[in-house]
Amino acid sequence: MSTPGPGEHSSKAPQIAGVPRHVAIIMDGNGRWANARGLPRTEGHRAGEEALMDTIAGALEIGVKHLTVYAFSTENWKRSPKEVRFLMGYSREVLRRRRDQLNEWGVRIHWWGRRPRLWKSVINELQAAEKLTRENEKLHFNMAVNYGGRAEITDAVRQIAGEVAAGELTAKGITEDAVRRRLYAPDSPDVDLLIRTGGEQRISNFLLWQCAYAEFAFNPVAWPEYNREELWDDILAYTGRERRFGGAIEKVAGK
Repeated sequence: MSTPGPGEHSSKAPQIAGVPRHVAIIMDGNGRWANARGLPRTEGHRAGEEALMDTIAGALEIGVKHLTVYAFSTENWKRSPKEVRFLMGYSREVLRRRRDQLNEWGVRIHWWGRRPRLWKSVINELQAAEKLTRENEKLHFNMAVNYGGRAEITDAVRQIAGEVAAGELTAKGITEDAVRRRLYAPDSPDVDLLIRTGGEQRISNFLLWQCAYAEFAFNPVAWPEYNREELWDDILAYTGRERRFGGAIEKVAGK
C-alpha cells in the first residue's frame, strides 16, 4: 500500500494565507462506514490507514506544522475486547509499516498519552518511531494513544501537587503556564483547527486545554473517505473565519 507523497498527487494544494499552524483530527466514522457496507468495524479501521497517510501528505503540502490525531482514547477501553485487541495490534503494525515512509517525508513522530494499560509492544513501536524521526522538522505528527484530555490535566495537577508537597513549588507558583509546562507536550502550540469527521459534533475529551480557542470543523465524511482534498477544504473554510481570542470589534450597522 503506497500513498502518493507530498507533491506526487494529481491534486495540488491551494496557495492560501493563514494556514493553521496546528491541526488536530478526531478520526471518527470508521465503524459506521464499515457496518454500512456489511463489514465488521475492524475493516473500517483498516481502511482508515490510507486516509491517515493521505492527510499527512496533504498537511505537508499546504504547510501545516503540527498535526495531532486521536488514535486511541482512555475511554476506548470500554469497547469490546475483540476491537481493543485489534486496535492495539493494528496501531503497532501501522507504526512499523509506515514509519520509514514518514521519515522520508521529513515527519517527526511524537506520542501523547498514558503508559498504564497500553500494550508494551505498542509503546516500543511508538518509542522506536520517535527515535527514528527525531531529527525531522517538516511536520510534527502527534499520535494520541491511550490519551484523554481530562487525564492529561489530572496528571499535570498530580505532578504539581507532588512538587508543592515536596516544597519545590509554592501555591503562588501555580499559574496557567505552570500547568501547561506539565502537559504531555508543553512545547506544542495550541490547536488552531480541530476537525472531526463522521458527522458527530463533540470533542470527546480530546485536547481540552489545547483547544481553548480552536476553531471547529465537523466534517460529515467518514474517516476512511477523508483525504488531502477534504483537509484543504476544511483549512480553506478556517482561513475565512475571524479569530478574536476573547476580543471584539465594533461593527455598527450603516457605518
